[in-house]
Amino acid sequence: MRLSRAAVLAQAKAAALDGVRRLNCWGSHLTDISICRDLPNIEVITFSVNGISDLEPLHQCQNLSELYLRKNNIRSLDELFYLKTLPRLRVLWLAENPCCGPDPHRYRMTVLRNLPSLQKLDNQAVTEEELSQALVDGVEITAPPARSSVENGWSESTASSAAGSTTEPESELLSCSLEETNKTQEGFDMKPVPRDKYSSFSPQETDCSCKKRNNVLNAILLLMKELDTEGLEIIQQTVARRLQAFQKKELQEE
Repeated sequence: MRLSRAAVLAQAKAAALDGVRRLNCWGSHLTDISICRDLPNIEVITFSVNGISDLEPLHQCQNLSELYLRKNNIRSLDELFYLKTLPRLRVLWLAENPCCGPDPHRYRMTVLRNLPSLQKLDNQAVTEEELSQALVDGVEITAPPARSSVENGWSESTASSAAGSTTEPESELLSCSLEETNKTQEGFDMKPVPRDKYSSFSPQETDCSCKKRNNVLNAILLLMKELDTEGLEIIQQTVARRLQAFQKKELQEE
């Protein structure tokens, strides 16, 4: 039987009052989960076997630890963008969605690269080796889905990232001067960027490589100020795994 928005909300509120904080809408023919915006304390959600395609409402569920989305209509892995802001998410079941695509390894590596805090994906435990490999084989998702054409579960934006595209419209690059970059880095007791290194590239290299690197670093440092202890620990673990993956890759190339 299909549950209405009111019925789902009533069920969620009843569960919360009992201290369970679970929402089970398995096989309820749901396509709209906007009700999740009103459930910031929910911890376990079961939406398997429905027609859900948009995960944006879930980014409000900051206490969510388990999410079951098997057999829905999630067409792009870019939807993971909305789950990256959930600090307590440890279990995700996403199998049997169009976004899984034709390559199981690429799919799993991309999910783990973007959600490195997962302990179980598709009912399979996540290993440290997988998390390290995901930094090499997975595709990083940095923007929400464009809601455009999707082929084999991979949107155009995800596909371009996988291909290693380095060309971006200048309007999409954050603008940041040398002075602004150094001011931010001084706040973290970091050495300032020498002017000769900031401007020693050709104009094209400066715009597309050096400038982009400094802008990304500047943005990360600013965002780190907003994180709590748990968030900083996640950053620390992710950086350690990424460095390990790069070192492993360098050894393999040698």
